[in-house]
Amino acid sequence: MTDAKKLLLFDGLAMAYRGFYAIPGLTTKDGRNTNALMGFIRMMLQLKEAWKPTHWAVAFDGGRPAERMAVLETYKAQRAPMPDLLREQLPYINEYLDAAGVPSFRLEKEEADDVMATLAVRAAGEGASVFMATSDKDMFQLVNDRICVVSPAKDMTCMRAAEVLAKTGVRPDQMVEWQALIGDSVDNIDGVPGVGAKTAAKWLNEFGSLDEIFRRAQELKPPRFRELLAQHEPTVRRNLGLMKLRTDLDIPLNWSDLAVGEGDSSRLLAFFGKYELNSLSRMVQGEFGL
Repeated sequence: MTDAKKLLLFDGLAMAYRGFYAIPGLTTKDGRNTNALMGFIRMMLQLKEAWKPTHWAVAFDGGRPAERMAVLETYKAQRAPMPDLLREQLPYINEYLDAAGVPSFRLEKEEADDVMATLAVRAAGEGASVFMATSDKDMFQLVNDRICVVSPAKDMTCMRAAEVLAKTGVRPDQMVEWQALIGDSVDNIDGVPGVGAKTAAKWLNEFGSLDEIFRRAQELKPPRFRELLAQHEPTVRRNLGLMKLRTDLDIPLNWSDLAVGEGDSSRLLAFFGKYELNSLSRMVQGEFGL
């Protein structure tokens, strides 16, 4: 392995959601909704152009993991069901990935974050540069010299340790403890009441670690935090397990399978014609000189 290997990982469902809401009302003549599909493909191609990966893969959610559900039964339970108009487009997205030759992963009862984390850490361990296309701040905990988080938004900023620190107030290696203190409303995880992002960051920067914060709790100001922290220590300790991403899933890292290729031009043209994605069809024609 050399530094020439660049792995681009996509959070598939998050990108489908983003495309769904970014491009409302796009349908074929016979009424099939294609807005999520179009948005998904555009983002993939824009990220490919921006980072020029040698390898890539898409990770999809396969459900809530039993390990996290055993710790917190209400984990992510508050989330609204996926809109039907989006759900019907997921097979279209899979159809596109197949035609384009883009590998994808979906593990039953495993989250896309953990799939991406496993692939990212293994790839970085083999010397690759890894770009994780996601807007999920949970992924910040993985950031290091070889792994960065790339926003799927227009600026597509590559966030490394300095950017994570600027955004959150803590280093990537402090992210899990920071989140354990403040909780995560998106995932239905409570933190310490009254302790927000800035307060948690201040404590971690001052005391260095969560264990040290608890050990020196009598130094916290204002004094009301001392009792609050003591009352909610079990919650914070529980959160550490919920927040930490898994990097040990049973996923093979086969570089030849993940290599970026040109895709099948005839299949792509047929696919874009089927879903009336004319701008993408013209792009393929120009790329392949058809």
